[in-house]
Amino acid sequence: MKYAVIRVNGRQYKVEEKEEVLVDFAGKKEIKPEVLLISEEGKVEIGKPVLEKAKIEFKVLAEAEKGTKIDVLKYKSKSRYKKHTGFRPVFTRILIEKISI
Repeated sequence: MKYAVIRVNGRQYKVEEKEEVLVDFAGKKEIKPEVLLISEEGKVEIGKPVLEKAKIEFKVLAEAEKGTKIDVLKYKSKSRYKKHTGFRPVFTRILIEKISI
């Protein structure tokens, strides 16, 4: 099983080939994944901090996709204070086509 750990917009994701991944919405910026680790058939290569020779080929499937709603509740006892807000985070869906060293 071949997989990699990549960093996109400051967050890390474990990805495999032919897998769809939801990453944080980048807006108008170009998505540049940095490869931190690659594992192939038990052989692991770790970057310090990034593997320069590794490449990730990907395709953007959906630019601004909304995720599930996240509810934020605030409550203070004995003071009758309740507040409910929520939001839906925006993601970019990418398809990992190839992981190469």
